[in-house]
Amino acid sequence: MRQNPSFAMTDVAELRRIIAANPWATLVGRDENGMTASHYAVLLDPDRDDLTIVAHVGRPDDLVLGLGAQELLVVFQGPHGYVSPGWYGDVAGVPTWNYVAVHLSGVPEVLGTEENLRVLEHLVGHFEGRLSQPRGMWTPPNDEAFVRRLEAGTVGFRLTPTRVTAKRKLSQNKPDDVIENVILELQGDGVYANPALAAEMRRAQDARIAARLDAP
Repeated sequence: MRQNPSFAMTDVAELRRIIAANPWATLVGRDENGMTASHYAVLLDPDRDDLTIVAHVGRPDDLVLGLGAQELLVVFQGPHGYVSPGWYGDVAGVPTWNYVAVHLSGVPEVLGTEENLRVLEHLVGHFEGRLSQPRGMWTPPNDEAFVRRLEAGTVGFRLTPTRVTAKRKLSQNKPDDVIENVILELQGDGVYANPALAAEMRRAQDARIAARLDAP
């Protein structure tokens, strides 16, 4: 993803928020046959406060992604959606697409069996914990033999990124009144209504306004 300074995201807390809210990620790697993109749930490492992530892939995706042998690109896609030039008012304009995305790259550490089990248990608990009757990884009728067979078919990894590219393209190059109107359109009931994108734009706009007020 090409970066440009006006859209760059650099605040680690904000990057962690986007990653945590959008765990269904795209993993891009390669083997001797070329590039492959795979899709898996990826979580922030619960033992770290940086951008380290943990996940697993099913065999043989570890081979086609070159897992542990070379750089892996992990893409988190945040809220995104169409923006009509009609929302800018009576000025020249063209359509665009607003979005938030975080790209992490690095050579992942392949996990051993017991640590992979802990990552799998964390993954299951993370999502099941929201249910009124959660089914943990070790909850019967799952037994140890079943869980260990499950683990054997996966390869866990931890990635501490050596390259981070994050972009927040949310009409911040437009005047405040245009931004506010785009937010209103996204909050509405039109064909391109997008409450999640509207909320992301509101968050970014409020932060910009607060920064301007705090400036000397």
